[in-house]
Amino acid sequence: MKKQLILFVFLTFAFVLQAQINPGTPERPEGQRHAIKMTAPALDVVRVGFVGLGMRGPGAVARWCQIEGTDVVALCDVEKSRVDAAQGILENNNRHKAAAYYGSTEAYKEMCERPDIDIIYICTDWIHHVPIALYAMQHGKHVAIEVPAATTLDDIWALIDTSERTRKHCMMLENCVYDFFEMACLQMAQRGLFGEVLHVEGSYLHNLDDFWTAYWNNWRLDFNRQNRGDVYPTHGLGPDCQVLNIHRGDRMNYLVAMDTKAANGPHQVYKQTGQVPIDFQNGDQTSTLIRTESGKTILLQHDVMTPRPYSRMYQIVGTDGYASKYPKQELLFRTEKLTSDEKANHENLSAHSCLPDSLRDNMLKKYTPEWVKEIEEKAKKVGGHGGMDYLMDYRLVYCLRHGLPLDMDVYDMAEWCCIGPLSRISIENGSQPVRVPDFTRGAWHEVIGFQYEF
Repeated sequence: MKKQLILFVFLTFAFVLQAQINPGTPERPEGQRHAIKMTAPALDVVRVGFVGLGMRGPGAVARWCQIEGTDVVALCDVEKSRVDAAQGILENNNRHKAAAYYGSTEAYKEMCERPDIDIIYICTDWIHHVPIALYAMQHGKHVAIEVPAATTLDDIWALIDTSERTRKHCMMLENCVYDFFEMACLQMAQRGLFGEVLHVEGSYLHNLDDFWTAYWNNWRLDFNRQNRGDVYPTHGLGPDCQVLNIHRGDRMNYLVAMDTKAANGPHQVYKQTGQVPIDFQNGDQTSTLIRTESGKTILLQHDVMTPRPYSRMYQIVGTDGYASKYPKQELLFRTEKLTSDEKANHENLSAHSCLPDSLRDNMLKKYTPEWVKEIEEKAKKVGGHGGMDYLMDYRLVYCLRHGLPLDMDVYDMAEWCCIGPLSRISIENGSQPVRVPDFTRGAWHEVIGFQYEF
């Protein structure tokens, strides 16, 4: 009987392994080494060139004008009018006029070839992110890329290999990891208030009915028409992965995904073209469940089609505590996790109800990182999604000027972007489990725990 039980367990385990789809992990090219904690020589002044001055680009130019030790050297867009508008932003901030590049989708190449630029800041549509980033790194530039940086596994691996080979930073501009609530909760998690974090949730729930036509050449609706899965996972996943120390002691192991039918997507195409598409790929909602190497779980959702309230669904579930940002900020801890000062003057504290608002606010303030407290007022004044965009750019410049590892490295980019293509594979194979590649190629446990470098 014991032998039969062992055989049954073995066959079950073998079946599970066989049932998982494995996209594979290519060997690291000879002569390359991993980029975890990678640094580059410190820069006295960070000289930047911006590509893509439509929706996100102008705000980035304005923010960089407020950061000490920066020089906006060049501006690039397909349309000259957008370059001219960005020049106006520089002039209004008493900055010198930048070199201008425009007129084609390859105008960025001449800019990347300039010797007086340190980093290329990419805010184009998604499909142009990777070719620009690769060309920039190949010409000696660091790159910062809007989300999602890459949408296919081939492109993700190309960015990794190019960053490792050139030793140039490849950072994705994931602003949500700099949200004030998320940063305070990360500090709480690192100090053990949640106990062992077992489960996290994240999402991008944002009805885009009033925004589809604002995207250049209608590229975003076209992308959803041609692609299936969670095509925009990084806002919810980024803060989750930092809490779980992904590739800093743990890694994502496999995922399963499923979606609803496409209902509102075809309707949006009909509104714009008068034709009903029969080939619309993306469902109105996609749900993805991920399990990590150490047995933690992540739940992601994507929905840009239905009239749900905006939410990034940020939640932390630990053995001793809980946090949630939407629809209301909530914290809950076992009372023994709270100090006497934190419990003072508050009644009815228990493990069955959330902390009173005043105590919650005090704790969020207490656990806000010190570097954030120092510039919080300016960040909120300069703005960009409530100040988190400014914090993101500030930290990028700070790390480059001090020769430090960036807060988000090329593997963060890879892990947070890969959900798009991997969720599609799962959905198109009956929600079969799909292995998440080890983008660090074995180095995911060499550093334990996420931290800001100073």
